[in-house]
Amino acid sequence: MTTQQITTQQMTTQQPFTFFLNQFEARIEGVEPLVRRLSSLRGQFLDQSAFDAILAQGDPMLYKVYAVDRPGVDGELSSGLTILHPGKVGDEYFMTKGHFHAVLETGEVYYCLGGRGMMVMETPEGDWHVAEMTPGAVVYVPPRWAHRSVNVSIAEDLVFFWVYPANAGHDYGAIERQGFRKLIVAQEGAPAIVDNPRWLPPAQR
Repeated sequence: MTTQQITTQQMTTQQPFTFFLNQFEARIEGVEPLVRRLSSLRGQFLDQSAFDAILAQGDPMLYKVYAVDRPGVDGELSSGLTILHPGKVGDEYFMTKGHFHAVLETGEVYYCLGGRGMMVMETPEGDWHVAEMTPGAVVYVPPRWAHRSVNVSIAEDLVFFWVYPANAGHDYGAIERQGFRKLIVAQEGAPAIVDNPRWLPPAQR
């Protein structure tokens, strides 16, 4: 078997294996991507009218994920590649769904391979941080921090590799209810960090 192919058997084996990340075509060879379209982020963008207007013309792909999942047990690591396309809903840039980990005390590492973006992060207590994502940047997301990637380029994909403990899981619920504390929007042709008017501090939820 070549290093350009990966099978379900390989991804569940307890033996070492190799997979091929094709940086030129932004994919992991032999892995079928998960596709996220605009409709899967219903309620996440602030400008609902702009969201509905885009959906009325179709349901564009926002991003796709090539996941090399491993068994969800202690010691295992899952990894993969995400390609987030450029675009906006109103003034807000295309973004991933964003999540906490189901096992909250879990960190994650992101390595940006191409494009220009921002990683929006926050804790359950409301602390927040935004990190730039440019080629070569490695963003460390500590345990307890929810995270979402945003593509702030006008015409270029944001491409990044990620690794996290395979037993961490995903918790999308809190983000789906009110979004992140900070939004990334276009202001005078440049990305800006602004408050999310829907966000409530923990004591008011």
